[in-house]
Amino acid sequence: MAGYLIRRLVILTLSLAAASVVIFVVIEVAPGDPASFMLGMNARPDTVAALRVELGLDQPPLQRYFAWVGGMLRGDLGLSYTYRAPVAQMVAERAQVSLPLALYALGLSVLIALPAGIIAATHRGRLADLSVVGATQLGIAVPNFWFAMLLVLLFALKLRWFSAGGFPGWSDPLLALKSLTLPAVALALPQAAILARVLRSSLIDILAEEFIRTARAKGLSRRQTLWRHGLRAALIPVLTILGLQFSFLLAGAIIIEQVFFLPGLGRLIFQAITQRDLIVVESVTMLLVFAVIVVNLLTDLAYVAADPRLRAQ
Repeated sequence: MAGYLIRRLVILTLSLAAASVVIFVVIEVAPGDPASFMLGMNARPDTVAALRVELGLDQPPLQRYFAWVGGMLRGDLGLSYTYRAPVAQMVAERAQVSLPLALYALGLSVLIALPAGIIAATHRGRLADLSVVGATQLGIAVPNFWFAMLLVLLFALKLRWFSAGGFPGWSDPLLALKSLTLPAVALALPQAAILARVLRSSLIDILAEEFIRTARAKGLSRRQTLWRHGLRAALIPVLTILGLQFSFLLAGAIIIEQVFFLPGLGRLIFQAITQRDLIVVESVTMLLVFAVIVVNLLTDLAYVAADPRLRAQ
C-alpha cells in the first residue's frame, strides 16, 4: 500500500507540473492585453506601458511562469489585476459557496441514486426497472442549465418557495442552504442518473456471481444477501464515479452559478476571463486542477482499500 501511495504521489506531482505549463501557456497566448483592457481603448501608449510594468507583464514569459509557480508553492496566488486584491482571499470567499454547493449536490445525488439503482437491479425487467432506466436516460439527456431554469420558473417565480438567485452568506445557515437548494438539485439530478445506471449495472453483475448463490444456499434471504454481500461489492465502481462527479461538481458548475447568480469559483473564473484578469484565471484554474487530482487520488485509495486484490498489482 505504501509503494502504491508513493507512485500515486509521484504521478500527482508530475500531473500538476504539466497542468501548470499548459494553463500558463494557453492563458498567456490568448489574445488581448490586460493593461489595455483595464485602461480602455483611448488610453495613451505610455500609460499602458507603465501599467504593464506595474503588473509585471513586461517580464519574459518564462520569468513570469516561475514567479507564478514559486508564489503558489509559498501560498501566494498573486494580486488580481482588476480588483487589486489578493487572489487567495478572493478564492477563500468564493469557496464558501462552491464547496458547500458541490457537497450538497453530491449528497443529493447519492440519496437519489442508491435506492433507484437498487430497486432497478432487484426488479430487473419489471416496471420499476423500466421506470428507473427511462428516468435516468431523461436525466442524462436534459442539460442541467435548462433544468435549472425550469426550477427557477416553477419554485422561485410561480410557487415562490425559493429565491431565484443570489447568496445571503452563512450568517443564517438555514437561509444559506435554502438558497443553494435549487442549484444543488439542478446539479445533482444528471449526476444521480449516471450514478444510478452504474450501480444498477454493477449490482446486476454481482447478483449473478457464484458467491451470491452460495450465500443464498447457506440460508440467507434475498434481502440479507443483497445488503451483506451484493451491495458492498457493487459499490466499488460507484466509488470511482463519485470521485469523478465531485470533481465535476466542484470545477464544472460555472453555468449553474451564472444562472443563479452565485458568487462561486466558477463565476469568478468567468468574470476574470471577461476582464482579462490573467492571474486570477491561472491561479483559480490551477487550484481546481489540484483539487480534481487530489480527489481522484483519494478515490483510487478508497478503491484499493475496498478491493484488496488491487494492492498486489
